[in-house]
Amino acid sequence: MSGIRTMSAAELLGVSPRALRDWERRFGYPKPRRTPAGHREYDLAELEPLRQALMEAHSVSSAIELARRRGTRPSSPARLVEAFGLFDESMADRVMEESLAFRSVERSVEEVLLPAVEMAVERTSWEAESKFAFNWATGWLFAARRAAPPASHVQAIVLLDASAHESVESLRVLALELALRRASMHTVLLRCALPPGRVTSAIRKIDPMALVVCGGDVPQGTVERLLRAVRQADCGAPVYELGEAEHPSGTRAIRSVGPGSVDATRQLRTYAVKRAELRPRAHGRRQYATG
Repeated sequence: MSGIRTMSAAELLGVSPRALRDWERRFGYPKPRRTPAGHREYDLAELEPLRQALMEAHSVSSAIELARRRGTRPSSPARLVEAFGLFDESMADRVMEESLAFRSVERSVEEVLLPAVEMAVERTSWEAESKFAFNWATGWLFAARRAAPPASHVQAIVLLDASAHESVESLRVLALELALRRASMHTVLLRCALPPGRVTSAIRKIDPMALVVCGGDVPQGTVERLLRAVRQADCGAPVYELGEAEHPSGTRAIRSVGPGSVDATRQLRTYAVKRAELRPRAHGRRQYATG
């Protein structure tokens, strides 16, 4: 990311260095970085929309609001982390809005939201900030889910969530659920921690088209327990796993649908289409492990 010092930034905007420092204090914009020596360094991608806005607006406050609203610089996980560090919900919302201007919802989640929360969690001194990040991200994902279109598939895809409470992996599960719902897929989320008998009972009632084990590195014992529950339900639905890659032969009885929600949704939609085409011929077959 290119940057310039205070004097050059002031010249570019046609104001004094003192005015720049005053805007930072009053409006928090433009927001300079600090060099190791403590000098202010301004982002050129932030200064350019402000320069244009200053020529159009009647006041500094209006120009700054206009520049912020335009959001011409690409949003990034780092900018979202900056919002988390300031406990600034409005700024976090604005970063995602900027991302949505040139990324899909799914890509914005995978490329901006999830990496930013992961970065916040990895900062050891950020206990409060990471909690804020998780709560904000959860709320954003739920709001986006409510805006998803109605499901066009009657049968559901069951997500078997093995993630820890309030973890990045739990957000990845919500991201997959959001992506599937935006693809007009019916989804049901179940916790892997449910007793096997309850899992079996739920699967019988739901009669899903497929199941996906998700939530991080799921222990082999948990996977085997879930497969038994599916077999006992006698629903005939294939079981997949959300992960980086397929496990070596013999260590897992299920396939991966990809590392993230975008790949997984694409594969599951393809499966749903093929299933609809082949359903009359495939009626009665059992596909527990291979999909």
